[in-house]
Amino acid sequence: MRIPLYQVDAFTDRAFAGNPAAVCLLEGWPEESLLQAIAAENNLSETAFLVPEGAHWRLRWFTPKVEVDLCGHATLASAHVLFEKLGTGAETVEFETRSGRLTVRRSGLVLSMDFPANPPTPAPAPPGLAEALGAAPESFLSGGRVCLAVFGEEGRVRALRPDFRRLGAVTDYMLFAATAPGEEVDFASRCFAPGVGIDEDPVTGSAHCALAPYWAERLGKQALTARQISARGGRLDCRMQGERVVISGRAALYLSGTVELP
Repeated sequence: MRIPLYQVDAFTDRAFAGNPAAVCLLEGWPEESLLQAIAAENNLSETAFLVPEGAHWRLRWFTPKVEVDLCGHATLASAHVLFEKLGTGAETVEFETRSGRLTVRRSGLVLSMDFPANPPTPAPAPPGLAEALGAAPESFLSGGRVCLAVFGEEGRVRALRPDFRRLGAVTDYMLFAATAPGEEVDFASRCFAPGVGIDEDPVTGSAHCALAPYWAERLGKQALTARQISARGGRLDCRMQGERVVISGRAALYLSGTVELP
C-alpha cells in the first residue's frame, strides 16, 4: 500500500511556524486501527485522511491517540493540498465530516473555513484547574468538551507553565483554551489537550469556534483578529456569521512523500 502524504504548516505563511498537520490521500477506507497507527507514527497533533466521495471529500482527523470530531488546522492543511498539489480548479472545496459539511474558500493565498460556532457559557471551574494551569483564571466558560480559562492580559497567558499530567486528569474537558485580550490583536490564546496526546497545540482552529463567539460578544464586534502565542505561533482572522464562524489563515507546504506499507 502506497499512501501520498503531505505535511503542511497551517495558520502561517512560512515553514517552521504555525501548526503542522499531515494530510494523507486515500482511495478508500482501511481499518481504523491502521489510520490510528499512521497518526501515531506521524506524531503530529493531527493527521487528516481524505477519501473522494463524488464532488466532495470525506475528511477524518486523528491525534496520536484518538479520532476527533473537529480540527481546524488539519482542515486548512487539507484544503491547501487540494488547491495547490491536486490542482483543484474551483474556488471552494467541501468536506463531509463528523461535524457536518465544512466548506473552505480561497481568496488569493488566504483560505477561509466555514465552521459551526460553539458559544461557551459561564461554568464553575473544575477542581484542580488553577493548580494544573499554574494560575487561576479570572473567569471560566464551558463549550461542551472545550473550555475557556480567561485571564486579564496576554502576558499572564504567555507565562503559564501547565502541569500536563495534572491537566490531563481534569477529565471533564478535552481542550483547555487559556485566553486574554491581545497586545497587537483582539485576543490571544494558548491551547492544551494532554488527555488526547497533545500537551500544547501550536495553533488550534477548532478552539476558535468557542473563542470567537466569546470575544465577539465581549468586544462588540463581528470580525476579530487572533494570535495563538505558542512557541511556533500562528495568526487567525475570525468572522461571526450567525451560528457559524469563518476562520481564515494561510498555509505553507513543508514536505511531500509516500507512506509505504506491506
